[in-house]
Parts: sequence; structure tokens; C-alpha cells
Amino acid sequence: MTIYNFSAGPAVLPHEVLVQARDEMLDWHGSGMSVMEMSHRGKEFMGIAAAAEKDLRELMNIPANYKVLFLQGGASQQFAMIPMNLLRGKTSADYLNTGEWSKKAISEAKKFGKVNVVASSEDKNFSYVPDFAAWKCDPNAAYLHITPNETIGGVEFDWLPNAGNVPLVADLSSTILSRPIDVSKFGLIYAGAQKNIGPAGLTIVIVREDLIGQVVAGTPTMLDYKTHADNDSMYNTPPTYGIYIAGLVFQMLKRNGGVAAMEKTNIAKARLLYDAIDASKGFYNCPVALANRSRMNVPFTLKDANLDGEFVKQADARGLLQLKGHRSVGGMRASIYNAMPLAGVQALVSFMAEFAKNNS
Repeated sequence: MTIYNFSAGPAVLPHEVLVQARDEMLDWHGSGMSVMEMSHRGKEFMGIAAAAEKDLRELMNIPANYKVLFLQGGASQQFAMIPMNLLRGKTSADYLNTGEWSKKAISEAKKFGKVNVVASSEDKNFSYVPDFAAWKCDPNAAYLHITPNETIGGVEFDWLPNAGNVPLVADLSSTILSRPIDVSKFGLIYAGAQKNIGPAGLTIVIVREDLIGQVVAGTPTMLDYKTHADNDSMYNTPPTYGIYIAGLVFQMLKRNGGVAAMEKTNIAKARLLYDAIDASKGFYNCPVALANRSRMNVPFTLKDANLDGEFVKQADARGLLQLKGHRSVGGMRASIYNAMPLAGVQALVSFMAEFAKNNS
């Protein structure tokens, strides 16, 4: 039986990457060492890290005046590092509130300054993205923070607000490398690796150079972007194996047409699943506004919540794993990141049709 893992993170990794990592586990390229054993300052790992950064820059067309940092602490640590580094003498920052991860970012930023919530979709249980015309942005804000895809609620938007001269900051944990983006439109991008990049423990930060070096007084050395930028992410021992796996994922994407090709596959997967939900005559329902349905995280409910447990049980028996929705939302959630093959979504859709037929 083929297993398909729909976990929101740590999430499925590309099969070919796992096979390559398995084959190189004990002896990386004749070095006699596993990557996990290598000194982060040895020539072998330095080469791995340099190649990973080079490939990511090519995949995302990252301009030369942006630093790529390989950090730890997850996206959640960035909730604090961003205001510490980007307030730069100002007292307030703008935040869009579109879900649970936005709320956490807002809560952390309030510890360092004033937060101006430019708009919120909490009035409708975070099921949509507020129209930009309704945003109350501050032209003097230190930065504008957005979460273009809310992993828990499955709300995504693919347009960028016009922030003027205010640096745009985005949590791309769930969408990085799933679709092309113009990095030059952002001041800073951050993403936990455990969805579209690699294993948990690695965090990617892409930050414009002019935003580095003006931290809030008292900022610890390890929470200063300049520390990591000046030391090529090697100030301390970085998450070496996570960087290695990320590098393999970047190579795999390049071999298979890059981010543009990946987007086409993601569109096909999402369309297939949403079509199945919409065609179920109400047996399944997606609570997200049609225009804001995520390609990466697809939440859905059953017409009778009493069937939830049986749905998960039968799905598990079919090798369709981790479909239970987040505890704060309920229902079901299928995360269909880059590494989820089309066959996995086809298997899920087939099961959903069968389950609806047997329980209608």
C-alpha cells in the first residue's frame, strides 16, 4: 500500500530526495563521513552550504542586494527577530491579521513596539482576506507584515499590497517555492523549512541588506541578522543536515523545471481536490472564500461532524495520513505541498467520493 502523508508540517519530502539522502547517509561523495558528522567549517560542508544558497538564489531569482540566511528557531522565532531588527528606531509596525499565525506574530511584535493592525478577517473566523482598499496602513510604519498563506485556516492570497516605501515582510513558510514571486517587492521573507524545503529545524530568511544592522537596544547577538549575514550563517553551528536536505530539494526542483513548473502541478492538484469538495452536493464543504482558497492547505468539513472520526479512521486504513484538521479549527485538512504527488491527491479524491457515497 502506498502511503500519502497530508501533514501540515513536518511534511512529506520528495521521494527522490529521500532516496538520495539514504544512499549518501554513511558516506557523502567518498568523504567517508555522513553529512551529519561533518564540521560546518570543513570544505565538504562549506561546499554543500554554498551550493544550497546558489541554487535557492537561482530558483527564486534573488537579487544580489539580499542576504540569504540559514537559521534555526523556526518561523516563530522570526516573530521576535523581525521587530528587533526592522523597527530601526521607529516605534510601530503594520500587521495584517488573517489567521492564527498572524495573531502569533502580532502578539510577539507588541513586546517591542506598537502594532497597527491594518485589517483583520477575524469577524468571519479568518475565512477570507480583507480587500486592500479597507486596510488602514501607516505610511510611517517601520514595516508591513503579511502572512500570504495561513496554514491552519487554508487562506491564501497571491497579490501584494502597495506598501509604498514601507518594507514588506512576509511569512512564506507554507508557500515558498510553490509559485514564482518577485523577491525585490519584499524587504524580508522568512519561512520554516518543514513544508516545502526540508526537515524541521531549518529556517530561511531572505533580507534586503539595507535593513540589517540597526537592532533594538539589548538584542542578543544570536537574534541580530547582521551576526548571521556577516558570518555566512556560520556564526554558530548551523542546522547542517537540514541545509543539506534543502540543497537536495533545490537541485530536484531545478531538474524538474523550477518553480514555474511546480506551480502548474500545484494548480492541478488544488483544482482536483476543490472540485471534488464542490461536487459533493454539500457532503463536504470548504469554509474559505472562493478567491482565497489555498493551494497548499485545503481545509474541509463533513456535513455531519459525527462522521469525522470514521473518516479519519478509514482514510488511515487506506494510507491517507494526517488528514485531521488543526485542533483550533476542526474538520479535515489536506496539506498538498510541492512534494505531494498528483497521485496522492487522486487517491484522496477517490476515497472521499467512496466515503460520501457510503454515508449519504
